[in-house]
Amino acid sequence: MNEPQLILTLPHGNVTATSLGIDGLAQRRSPGSGKHFRGRSIMVNLATDGEKPSFAYLDEGGWRDAYADSVQALAGVKAGSRTKTALSNDAFSCVPLSAYKSCYLVKTGGAVLALGEANQLATFSKHDCHERMTGEQIAHLIGQPLPGPRTPRLYMVISPIQFVMLSNLTPAEYAWYATHRPGKIFRQVMFTEIGHEQPQMAAQSRFIDAHRELAEKVTKKTKTIVFEDCLNQIPFHEWIGYRQGEEGGVYVGDRDRLVMYPFPATIPHAWERVEG
Repeated sequence: MNEPQLILTLPHGNVTATSLGIDGLAQRRSPGSGKHFRGRSIMVNLATDGEKPSFAYLDEGGWRDAYADSVQALAGVKAGSRTKTALSNDAFSCVPLSAYKSCYLVKTGGAVLALGEANQLATFSKHDCHERMTGEQIAHLIGQPLPGPRTPRLYMVISPIQFVMLSNLTPAEYAWYATHRPGKIFRQVMFTEIGHEQPQMAAQSRFIDAHRELAEKVTKKTKTIVFEDCLNQIPFHEWIGYRQGEEGGVYVGDRDRLVMYPFPATIPHAWERVEG
């Protein structure tokens, strides 16, 4: 039997103790063929010694004991269960980024693609934020170079909620803003950049209006296009970084840092051929 692991699955937000490994758990959780069903996910292997988490969960106010529940789930796997739920929901915002060991994209049928090792893109030491800041002010505050002409980027936020938006901020600027902005703050955020507009998700007028608003209002930094089950609607090959020559992948940030898990230099043909 494999050493028990703790796996965070997104966007569902659960943590599972398992002896199956990433591939085995992905197959077990698959709803079936990608030809007929939709069920993509992102799996994160968390740090553990097989008996307890090798990290402290972030405080949640005491409504559950995430650490004790994880220890109990790992003990269940040690005793012979293939999977035991440690946290059934809302795990993304209480698992610190320091607990992440590796990150994987999972297609509906259970095919797994391992992303590269995390690259730290930015650290944040200043935290004063107000709604009317410009992108240039944010870049200066966090010590990032100005991107030149600000062409709007299309981002898909994966967790803690799913939505697609246009933004004139770079990934580092957006990660800082999302984890600091008044009233709309995320404790942590996972997102990716999309290469092309997605007309299957919203009327063209939504994209046109968003472009116009970002161009006309200097302090407007983000404009939501749609709140929906985005992960299942935008193919992985549309994500920036999937194709060679593009820098991108899965971004994960909190108020102190931003890291990116890049796509591998070569996408395996067997994974590309699998639908879903």
